[in-house]
Amino acid sequence: MGVQGLTTYVEGNRHFLQDVKFRDSRLVIDGCSLYFRLYFNHGLDQQHGGDYDAFSCLLSQFLNALAACNIQPYVVLDGGMDPSDKKLSTLRQRLQSKIKEAEGLSRGRHGSVLPILTRDVFTQVLTQRGVPLVQCPAEADWEIACLAHQWNCPVLTNDSDFYIFDLPGGYLPLRFFQWTNLNGKASHSYISARRYITNGLCQWFGGMNRELLPLCAVLTGNDYGTPKGADTLLALLDVSGLGGGGGRGKGKAPPSRIEGLLLWLSSFSGPGEALEEVSRLMGEVDRDGGGRGKRGEKGKLSSQLWAAMQEYHITPQSSLARWFSGGRAAPGGQTFGAAQLPECLSRAAGRGLLPPLVLDVLVMRRVLLIPQVENSKLASSHCSATAIRQAMYGILLQRGGLGQDNQAQGRDGSVQQVKGPGTQDVRVQENIGQGKRGGRGRGGRGRGGGQVGVGRGHDQSLPIQQGVNIGASAAAVQAQSSSAPVCVEEYDRLDLNLKKNQVEAHPLRIPLRLDTLGQAPVAVRLDVLLEVLGVKETVLAPIPLHLRLAVGVTGFWLREARPPPSLPQLQALLLGMVCGELSWNNQPGATHQQQPVPQLNWAAERNVWAGLDRQRVRPGERRGLDVGVAHSFSQWQACLWSALALNQLLLLPLPEPHMSWLFSGSLVHGLLKSLMGGRPAESFLAGGSLSGQLYCSLLDAVRNCNSKAHPSSSAASGRRQRGSRRGRRGRGRGRGGGGRGGERGTEEINNRFALLMSEEEFDDDD
Repeated sequence: MGVQGLTTYVEGNRHFLQDVKFRDSRLVIDGCSLYFRLYFNHGLDQQHGGDYDAFSCLLSQFLNALAACNIQPYVVLDGGMDPSDKKLSTLRQRLQSKIKEAEGLSRGRHGSVLPILTRDVFTQVLTQRGVPLVQCPAEADWEIACLAHQWNCPVLTNDSDFYIFDLPGGYLPLRFFQWTNLNGKASHSYISARRYITNGLCQWFGGMNRELLPLCAVLTGNDYGTPKGADTLLALLDVSGLGGGGGRGKGKAPPSRIEGLLLWLSSFSGPGEALEEVSRLMGEVDRDGGGRGKRGEKGKLSSQLWAAMQEYHITPQSSLARWFSGGRAAPGGQTFGAAQLPECLSRAAGRGLLPPLVLDVLVMRRVLLIPQVENSKLASSHCSATAIRQAMYGILLQRGGLGQDNQAQGRDGSVQQVKGPGTQDVRVQENIGQGKRGGRGRGGRGRGGGQVGVGRGHDQSLPIQQGVNIGASAAAVQAQSSSAPVCVEEYDRLDLNLKKNQVEAHPLRIPLRLDTLGQAPVAVRLDVLLEVLGVKETVLAPIPLHLRLAVGVTGFWLREARPPPSLPQLQALLLGMVCGELSWNNQPGATHQQQPVPQLNWAAERNVWAGLDRQRVRPGERRGLDVGVAHSFSQWQACLWSALALNQLLLLPLPEPHMSWLFSGSLVHGLLKSLMGGRPAESFLAGGSLSGQLYCSLLDAVRNCNSKAHPSSSAASGRRQRGSRRGRRGRGRGRGGGGRGGERGTEEINNRFALLMSEEEFDDDD
């Protein structure tokens, strides 16, 4: 949510916040607020794709500070999108803004774009540390408030909605939570913080009824927006002076809108009386002969306001309290929105082991793809992983053949899919960037309400059926096909605009039903994952278990990324993984146990690690980003992000990688710079037998990944060719090769890469 202007007003008035020495208490933490603030407020890398190792260390320091003060954290995460669609407009606007900020970062300007794997690192570190964690079905604010109310403990967040919730334990704004500087003696350490309780604000306004605060929130507008007519009401109050004078504003500068509104509300005894006045001001009240106000037909605006105010009504019992006490019930039961999850997936979702991406597909058939720092003149980095997501959509939505719902009209009336049996994909795309439809998106003509982008499907496809547009009726589309496959609405970048695409769910060769997923043998679920990645299990056998998914994803990336990655880019990526493994082995109190290796020189391995770590791009050098290289590594992260979601949906047939140590953007970019300067990859590993063996194993496994596309990735091959053609107009900056589009650049890079990926080697593996 979020209430406009309230944070600025409250935090600008010290009398609303009291200083506290916080210790010896439970603490309910808004997980999303925490990982955003930790990443953005401590100078961590964004331009090069993120430094997850540095973020992991920072998060561990935060948890250590809480432990030193005997503070027991309970972390609550948002899940999928709100199923009511009330917040979709706000989410679109934020996504469009992040696309522009990512472009700014690629050009060396300032911005705030959270690296795509940050949430995965966050949940993994919390799980490894044994921190109680829960993921809610949708937005978590109300659940957080109910839990903190029942436990009588404070909430730690940055969300201004918690200035409205009436919490006896109060709200601790993250901005004032000084965890980096502990105070007090060792056995009595505390964290200096500031606490807000609604009573302080209400007392300032003459003992205002606390039940009026939700009305203030919905009138000024939270992220869900104000009910229609509220803007008119506010304008009326401003003009009449009802909300902007008198009271404590007398003799001072005119109050802000939020302060004026609070002054006006303080004149009412409760929300009922205030809403009655709203109806009168908006002309929604009849008058009887006696002059007393009497409500005739119930005022539409006041009814809408009352309904919106219920977002802040706290129930005395919280389902999260039962979850954290060891109860079996997942938050919200087994129902996530309108979707009924099997028990195994419901539990995984509650533990944060089923990402919002999966929940959004299942409940909304909609996905918002996270922007990354990349070359905006090329196709979005997420295009490289479309085949992975299509397979995931197939598992989620096609439970009995082609799915349960073959409607061809979306919830906004737009055509959702226009593919008949055996035809190639015809995607209906809608350009929603900057409030425009159609726009200058490539592949479309004219000024209509959208554009049709032509894709490639399976090899047995018949000629494309063209001439369908967004204005077509659902009946006309259904006439083309009586068994239209299910599609998912993906929001992604095209150039610098946000675009909506309809992406078809693909069935797998191996039958797998969502409702019986927990009963499927691990071997079957593993076969599904490897089929999607196009990797043989024998290829991954020599690789440590926790690195097999990353290696399979890397093989997939080499085939699907456009332009194709160069050999130095692959080497830099693998050297980064080796450095991460050495870092993980050297972490104090690591949760693993080193197996004894005879005659292993750990001092030499630490020297290798130190040498690799020195290659990082340092903060003072973070200028002149090679956007082609950034685009290539963003494609790898997009592939890993989608593969992690698929692996979690399949109940982890492969162990998850150690996310904190798998990729560090500043390290990989720095290593690539040295490799491009002529330094051999093996020279970084001199003297380290273990690190050298690991690097060779990783490189051999990637070389042996099957290059022949499986059925699940054939559609992606067509899409990546479209992406290359679409990106041909724009040339990337820098020397990394990632900025080139079209067949000529592909041929050059493939020639350089021929030594690593020869067709003869792949033929021998078949």
